[in-house]
Amino acid sequence: MSIKHPIIAVTGSSGAGTTTVMQSFQHIFRREGIKAQVVEGDSFHRYNRLEMRAKMKEAEAGGNKHYSHFGPYSNLLQELETLFRGYGETSRGRVRKYVHDAGEAAEHGVDPGCFTEWKDIEPGSDLMFYEGLHGGYVDEKINVARHVDLLVGVVPIINLEWIQKLHRDKKTRGYSQEAVVDTILRRMPDYVKHICPQFGVTHVNFQRVPTVDTSNPFIARDIPSADESMVIIRLADPKGIDFPYLLSMLHDSWMTRPNTIVCPGGKMGLAMQLIFTPMILRLMDRKRRA
Repeated sequence: MSIKHPIIAVTGSSGAGTTTVMQSFQHIFRREGIKAQVVEGDSFHRYNRLEMRAKMKEAEAGGNKHYSHFGPYSNLLQELETLFRGYGETSRGRVRKYVHDAGEAAEHGVDPGCFTEWKDIEPGSDLMFYEGLHGGYVDEKINVARHVDLLVGVVPIINLEWIQKLHRDKKTRGYSQEAVVDTILRRMPDYVKHICPQFGVTHVNFQRVPTVDTSNPFIARDIPSADESMVIIRLADPKGIDFPYLLSMLHDSWMTRPNTIVCPGGKMGLAMQLIFTPMILRLMDRKRRA
């Protein structure tokens, strides 16, 4: 953690909705005049798209059918920790971008599925903002989480996460349902071993729970809407949180535990604004005083 150069990280698996959370933070940054150095988790994958496909085929030929982006072996997690540590100490580091599609390829001059070159972080940022799979990763040698000042988990219940991934990958990436299901099954061991533990070290977790039947996510025609959901918000340290104020602002909300609020799904964005704005302003106040 760093007083002078704070780091915020949003962690969650593919299809979990971390992009929506990132947009909420961007609204706060814009409103409060905060310049954020954005780091995409995909940029710390170890292999480009073609290399990853080859690695998966190689692993499967050797009997391993669970080789995935969720595992540490396919990501540059030591380099990610080095970036976080270096930024916290000096506000310096090197970043790159993973190019997802033709639109980004035209912008960056790199083929889809490949990386841009590493480059130095531009000076003058107020904080670093990371969104990806491993913002809270910890193992025997690597501890990414210890460098993060505000760590947020985005964790829809598993059936909802699968529905979101199925619809996104089929609609925007052209994958067949069978291909998406194969991906879900391949990632499951790494999800349990390397993604789930991160939600135990977060400062705040947002878990969306649908109020409609998602018993069979593989036949769901629609993603449950915000109005068809509730959001469970768990704060690891409730000290200093004005729960009566939050409940008064988040209508139809209630507390289930001393550190847990349940609110309507449509209030998720407002809840983020109310909870994270004072947290970020405290980080900025500490930074100015340092």
